[in-house]
Amino acid sequence: MIAMPGFARILVVLAALAASAAPALAAGPKAYVGNFKDSTVSVIDTGTERVVATVPVAPGPDGIVVAPDGRSVFVSGSGASAVSEIDAGTDRVTRSIDVGKGPQGLAMTTDGKWLLVAVNGDDRVAFVDTTAHGVGATVAVPKPHTIAIRPDGRQAYVASQEPGHFALVVIDMATRAVVSEIALDKPPRDLEFDADGKALYLTLAGVPAVQVLDPATNQWSAPIPTGVSPHIAQHFAGMVSGVVVVQGPGEVMLFDPAAHASVRSIGVGKQPHWLDLSADGKKLWVSNEGSNDVSVVDLAGGPVHTVAVGNAPRKIAVQRVAAAQGAHAAGSAHVAIRNFAFEPAQITVNVGQSLTWQNDDGAPHGVVFKNGTPGIDLLLPGKAFARSFDKPGVYEYACSVHPYMTARVTVVAQQAHS
Repeated sequence: MIAMPGFARILVVLAALAASAAPALAAGPKAYVGNFKDSTVSVIDTGTERVVATVPVAPGPDGIVVAPDGRSVFVSGSGASAVSEIDAGTDRVTRSIDVGKGPQGLAMTTDGKWLLVAVNGDDRVAFVDTTAHGVGATVAVPKPHTIAIRPDGRQAYVASQEPGHFALVVIDMATRAVVSEIALDKPPRDLEFDADGKALYLTLAGVPAVQVLDPATNQWSAPIPTGVSPHIAQHFAGMVSGVVVVQGPGEVMLFDPAAHASVRSIGVGKQPHWLDLSADGKKLWVSNEGSNDVSVVDLAGGPVHTVAVGNAPRKIAVQRVAAAQGAHAAGSAHVAIRNFAFEPAQITVNVGQSLTWQNDDGAPHGVVFKNGTPGIDLLLPGKAFARSFDKPGVYEYACSVHPYMTARVTVVAQQAHS
């Protein structure tokens, strides 16, 4: 073995340290998984389906949400009094935000300005100003667990687990006051609005069905039967079927939102807890608390992939755009129209940023917005259409030729990040 001069050895050591400290570059948007018993977050590159970083966070990560611009990730520490804020570019915690005892569920407004935190130990919902990085207001809610904000931003529904007084508590987002309560017979688990805000999907402890609420009237529709212990139910924009995690049999069940009936079930890991949709709308990412892994479900029917993570993964959230190529970047964002679908089905852009639709199909399509803002009625194969948006918000749209093709654009105001 040839002896290495002292200075050369130092250079080799420094190079190795630099390589280990550098964050891994992701091939695609990332998925963030809160490992409850490890108090860490596993960061997965959704392009390669590999863990690229493990981030220590506040004890007992129980809620997780990615900001609409993809640059920040917020994680509640239910064993602490803090929300950890992760910089998605470096995958490191940049600050800890004190919110009160035992924070659990999180929800964020579509413009990314406000993060709502269910502060279970202090019986209140905290409104965190994401620019000032602190609590700007609080609303008293007994034993809040999870939160869902209507897509139009007008109201937030909170699952209240106060013993003997289970309820959905409705908060007016403008006045930050409780405006109504809906009594429940069982403890509420999770609640999620569908993409257009016309249905609220709720799961209850011990009830093998998803409850469906019309938020316009606060009246219940027929429930959706499931297997034992459904947890989170969603109907993502661009998906024909809704999806629900069913913990007992360890599966994801797809359901017909109109018929309130099961379509098919897909086996995943043990005790699945949470799910999110990939940025391109093609895969579901499911955290399995009982098997310490994540299932990657191909909605086209391909094989289910498994990614090992930390101990007791609970919440999972997927970037809609990669941080390095997100809505804050200059230039045009792009939606491809192929195989009679918009890809991605959900995209986030800045106010004023150009967004281009390219028809890569052999058939004509169109882009028509539900709120009447400018689109294009006919886009022939090989042609493109571009526009920008002058106001933040969620813009739902469909194909003018094939109305079942639906998607949405989330427009956010540019924000300064320290």
